[in-house]
Amino acid sequence: MRFTFNHFNFNVSDLERSLKFYKDALGLEPIRRKEAEDGSFVIVFLGDRRTTFRLELTWLRDHPQKYDLGECEFHLAMKAEDYEAVHAKHKEMGCVCFENPAMGIYFISDPDGYWIEIVP
Repeated sequence: MRFTFNHFNFNVSDLERSLKFYKDALGLEPIRRKEAEDGSFVIVFLGDRRTTFRLELTWLRDHPQKYDLGECEFHLAMKAEDYEAVHAKHKEMGCVCFENPAMGIYFISDPDGYWIEIVP
């Protein structure tokens, strides 16, 4: 039996704010959208237009409280072609939340507090 990665989900509190963040910070764009007929949820799959992997953003109308992200130990990782340039951009955006120069990586935080690791 074999499996391949398909997608990873983040639940978000403000879908439009998150869509803007992922486009501006990582260049991810909507690939597919699904909306509940009753308006209870919206799911948007984002892609990098280079791989088949998708980031699923799910907005739930009836989830008013902040999402519990634990200790932010789980995260998504993105590989950057021009690491120095994106690091400078993320610093300018104010979304860098942790840096580990010894490992040559850093993390950014999205509007809901999810961490995304940036690797060269």
